[in-house]
Amino acid sequence: MSNGATAERELTAATPSNAAGSPADGSRPIAVWLLICCALLFALIVVGGVTRLTHSGLSIVEWQPLVGAVPPLNQEQWLELFAKYKQTPEYRQVNFNMGLEEFKGIFWWEYFHRLLGRVVGVAFLLPYLVFLVRGKVRGILALKLAGIFVLGALQGAMGWYMVKSGLVDNPRVSHYRLIAHLGLAFLIYAPMFWLALDLLFPAAKSQHTPARLGRFSLVLVLLVFLAALSGGLVAGIRAGYAYNTFPLMNGAVVPPEILSLEPWYLNLFNNMALVQFDHRLLAWLLALLVPWFWWQSMAIELAPRARLACHVLLALLALQLALGIATLLLRVPIPLAAAHQAGAVLLFSGTLFSAHALRKT
Repeated sequence: MSNGATAERELTAATPSNAAGSPADGSRPIAVWLLICCALLFALIVVGGVTRLTHSGLSIVEWQPLVGAVPPLNQEQWLELFAKYKQTPEYRQVNFNMGLEEFKGIFWWEYFHRLLGRVVGVAFLLPYLVFLVRGKVRGILALKLAGIFVLGALQGAMGWYMVKSGLVDNPRVSHYRLIAHLGLAFLIYAPMFWLALDLLFPAAKSQHTPARLGRFSLVLVLLVFLAALSGGLVAGIRAGYAYNTFPLMNGAVVPPEILSLEPWYLNLFNNMALVQFDHRLLAWLLALLVPWFWWQSMAIELAPRARLACHVLLALLALQLALGIATLLLRVPIPLAAAHQAGAVLLFSGTLFSAHALRKT
């Protein structure tokens, strides 16, 4: 995500730019392609959140990367899929009264989620091969893009590994695998977005940004990433349905049951009180640090794009905090919860945009 001056020199060597720091004509199509892939991955993350919120993720009990792209085409195929679902713990323990039409409702969310994952893979791989054959990407840039594709393949495998955890005894997926799945999505998104910015905005030699502000922006990237993982853990153990008050947690700053599990380390990932408290703590930390970062940026002379990035980051934080509070107080309505997950990706994008604009050159 940030390899410093070495990575920037490598990208500059692989993709020429003019003296003003604007992209060469040959690099713009590559940057646009990467941003399209980012948009598709953004949609995939949001649809994945809706799939989880609607409890649809366990409706397809097989992993068929190629054959599974074709949905049921007749009643017989629907009944066959429904029969397989009836063998799962979720059906036997939770949805034992579900009929075929209700099953179709959860099936389509999971099917669309998997289909969108395939679309992202194809949208990345085919243009990459075309650019590679035509010599538009080469050297270190080609290797970085290949690495992103490998991460994408790993993400698909992790998704199935996550689903499998809910098909054995417990009708819920492992929250550890859930946050690994979510974290991988962010780790794929970050280098794609960063490389697109590198291609669109090559480093200008005349730009000088205080190193401390650049380091501060990278800290914010890390904190937003951790907050997103923390939010995934809240969702994984359904901690958002507890302590639906703000700013206190059922009248307490620190709920008394925060360390109620034994041994103590189980509380870190399994205690609703501590998991939600940690997520709130990261939110409060960002609520303090991002305005401070913005205030510091206003006190120095910055390039227009860097100034814009700081303004955008502050606005995105305000939006995400409002969405998070509303989602909590209203006990996780699906539209708001999905918007909150979308807001996490947008805020992550805002921190990356700021860090890129403020990088030391």
